[in-house]
Amino acid sequence: MCVAPARRTTRERSVKCETGRVSSTYEQLALRLRQAFDALSPGADPVLRLSERGDYQANGVMALAKSLGRAPREVAADVVAHLDLEGWAEVEVAGPGFLNLTLTPARLAQQLRELGGDPRLGVEVTPAPATVVIDYSAPNVAKEMHVGHLRSTVIGDALARVFRFAGDEVIARNHVGDWGTPFGMLIEHLVDVGEDEAVASLSMGDLNTFYQAARTTFDADPAFRERSRERVVALQSGDPETRRLWRVLRDQSVAYFTEVYRKLDVTLTPEDVVGESSYNDALDTVVADLAAAGLLEESGGAWCVFPEGFTNRDGERLPLIIKKRDDGYGYAATDLAALRDRVDHLGADALFYVVGAPQAQHLEMVFAVARLAHWLPESVRCEHVVFGNVLGPDHKMLRTRSGESVRLVALIDEAVQRATDALAARAGSPEGPERATLALQIARAAVKYADLSTERSRDYVFDLDRMVSFEGDTGPYLQYAHARQRSILRRAGAQWSYDAAPFALEDPAERHLALGLLGFADATAAVRDSLQPHRLCTYLFDLAQRFTAFYEACPVLSAEGARRDERLALCDLSARTLALGLSLLGIEAPERM
Repeated sequence: MCVAPARRTTRERSVKCETGRVSSTYEQLALRLRQAFDALSPGADPVLRLSERGDYQANGVMALAKSLGRAPREVAADVVAHLDLEGWAEVEVAGPGFLNLTLTPARLAQQLRELGGDPRLGVEVTPAPATVVIDYSAPNVAKEMHVGHLRSTVIGDALARVFRFAGDEVIARNHVGDWGTPFGMLIEHLVDVGEDEAVASLSMGDLNTFYQAARTTFDADPAFRERSRERVVALQSGDPETRRLWRVLRDQSVAYFTEVYRKLDVTLTPEDVVGESSYNDALDTVVADLAAAGLLEESGGAWCVFPEGFTNRDGERLPLIIKKRDDGYGYAATDLAALRDRVDHLGADALFYVVGAPQAQHLEMVFAVARLAHWLPESVRCEHVVFGNVLGPDHKMLRTRSGESVRLVALIDEAVQRATDALAARAGSPEGPERATLALQIARAAVKYADLSTERSRDYVFDLDRMVSFEGDTGPYLQYAHARQRSILRRAGAQWSYDAAPFALEDPAERHLALGLLGFADATAAVRDSLQPHRLCTYLFDLAQRFTAFYEACPVLSAEGARRDERLALCDLSARTLALGLSLLGIEAPERM
C-alpha cells in the first residue's frame, strides 16, 4: 500500500511503494538528488521545490552543511559532483548553496509527448492496490441534511474519487444515525399520523417538519412519552412490527439523502449506507472482548476504558464510555464495532473518518482503545480527516434568519439560481434546457470548489456572489478556462498532431505552462498523502493562470507550421488536465460556456 504520512520529505516522496518505480519529473529529480545527498550523509533531505529561478530548486544543502560542520557552497559542490542528471537537467549552485535545476529541452519535450499519449496524464495506477474505507456524510434518519453535512460530504467524496483513480479499492461508509431512543418517538408519531401520510411527507423531503412535530408531541404529552419509551424497548428487542415501521422511516430518509447526493453529484449510493443499527448485534461482543482483555473499568455505574494520555483540566483520567449506567451503549461502542468490522471483514488497509473538529478527541480515544485491544493493527493507516465550519457573511455559523441550520437542498437551489442569473447576464450564453444544465454544473462547481479549495481544517465564509464568479480562484473560473481551451481546439479543427509538435518552447510563457502540466501526477499524489483536496485545487488554479499568461503572450490559431501544432498541443494538454483534475474533485468541465 502506498500511503505515506501527510507531510512527506523529498526522500519519502521519491520512493514508490514496493516496486521502487518512479515516473514523474519531480520524482525522477528527487531520486537522483537523494542518491547524491546519501553519498555525503545517508538520510539527508534534498528539500526539492518548484522554483522561478530554475525549474526546480533543492534547498537541503544548508541543513546538510550544518550537520557536517562544513561551508554550504563547498557541500553544494560535493553534491553536484555526485549528482547524475545526465539527459534530465542542468544544475547550478546559487546563493549560499541552493541548487537550481533546469530541465533539458529534450527531456521536457519527451515528457510532454508522453503526457500527450497518456489518458491518465502521468498518474500511474498503483501496483499494490489498497483497501481504503472512507467514512463520510453521515446524516441522521428523519432529519434534514443541512449545511453542517456539506464539508464531510464534499471532502469525503473528493478523496474517494482520488483514491479510486489511483487504483485503490475504495469502500464508502455512510454511517447514518438510524438507531437509539429518538426512534421510539418517531415511530409513535408515524403511527399517529398514519403510515401513508408519513411516507408522503418524508418522500417530499419534509424531514424537519416530521421530526419537529414528533418532538413537540413528545415534550407536551406524557402519554406519548410513555408510548415512545415502550416503543424503544420493542425496537431494541426485535419486535417485527416495530422493526418494519423503523425500516419505513429509514428507507424514506435514505431515498431522500440519495436525491440530495444526486443533486450535488456525489457518488454515495444507498448501498453505502451502513448506519449505527448495522452494528447493534456486535455491541455485546465489544464489551465482552474489552473485559476479557482487562481494559474495562467500572466508573460511576458505567463501564469505561481509560486510554493513556487523555485527561481533563484537573489532570484526571478521561473515560471512553462503552456501556452506560442504564445498560445502554454509547457512541464509542458503536464506533469500535464499526472499526472492527472494517478491519476484520472489509480488510481495510486505511481508515479515513471525514468528521468535524468537535469529534477529534472522541475519535482519538476510539482509535487509542482499538490499538490497545489489538483491533487496529499498526499496519493500518487510521486518520481523522478533520474540517472546519461553514460561516456566514458575519463570520458566524451559517444559519437562516430564524437561527436554524441552512438546508443543504436550499443552499444548492440558491447556488443554481445565482448561476442561472450569472449566465443570463453573459452575452451568448445558452438558453432553455442547455442553460439549466449548465447552471447546475456551475452551481456544483461553485459550492464544491469553495469548500475544497480551503485548507480543510480552516473555517470559510460561504459567499455565493464570489463563488459563482467567473473570475478569481473559483470553480466557475476553472470551468470557463477549460471551455475556452476547448473552443480554441474546435476552431482549429483536427489539423494538428502531437507527433508534429516540436515542443521547442521558445517563448518563456510556453515553457512556464509546460512545467505546470508536468505537475499533475504530483498534485494528485499530494492529495492521497495529505488527505488535503485543496492541494489539487491550488494546482489547477495555478495551471489555469499559466494558461492565461500563455494565451495572452503566444498566438495560437494564427501561428503557423510546427509552432501552431506545438501551441495547440499545449492547449489540448491544458484542457485535458483541467477536465481530469476537476473530475477528481467531483466537478464537471463543460465543453461550452
